Amino acid sequence: MITGKSLTNKTRFSRPPEVLKLANDEIHVWRASFEQPAEHIRQLASVLSANERSRAERFRFERDRRTFTIGRGVLRVILGHYIGIEPGQVQFRYGPYGKPYLAQELERSALRFNLAHSHELALYAFARGREIGVDLERVRPMPDAEQIAARFFSARENRALQALPQAQKIQAFFNCWTCKEAYLKASGEGLARPLDTFDVSLVPGEATRLLYVKGQPEEIDRWSFKTFVPAADHLATLAVEGLGWQTLYLDYG
Repeated sequence: MITGKSLTNKTRFSRPPEVLKLANDEIHVWRASFEQPAEHIRQLASVLSANERSRAERFRFERDRRTFTIGRGVLRVILGHYIGIEPGQVQFRYGPYGKPYLAQELERSALRFNLAHSHELALYAFARGREIGVDLERVRPMPDAEQIAARFFSARENRALQALPQAQKIQAFFNCWTCKEAYLKASGEGLARPLDTFDVSLVPGEATRLLYVKGQPEEIDRWSFKTFVPAADHLATLAVEGLGWQTLYLDYG
């Protein structure tokens, strides 16, 4: 069993400014809770498209309906602020592996975004003119973590994980997992690319980065990463195209 100490160095999130601007060298990360008042959930449901409302209604459990409604509604509200339109007017298109983008008629904004959620927390990441991905996981003891790593992580990553002290292994496991997921989401490939065909760093305290991508060595210099602690017992990683960006962390509601 892999266990470990609780995460430290929690990231500080602030209230958004009255005038919301996203520069080309900025990444904005928003944090939202799925614990929302019923009235606010109704307001978010009202900005969903007919297709999204139909999808929400198909969920069997109320918790899943709530999570989908809040997750997609908050995304629409934030995108509307950046673009300068009503949330209900936001339209999407999807890449070949399901990654969401703004519809072609909204492409003039050059806005890219990605979202992730775990437990009762959601993260939304935004950039201009560069691809972006974010992954979020709740850090907890994992009795089968080593078996999962052996199945999905690369040989290099497994050796690095096994070489660590027991107290560091749980964070290293989630460092690796969130970095891999964020990269696949940013690249738009999703799980079409097997997780063991590329290597990422995972040692706690070391810079997060790509180490190797099978058949695509240029990918190593194309992407940069940032791992952070958005809430107690949660770990997240950003994957961003290019270098020279800074991050602003914002709280929704």
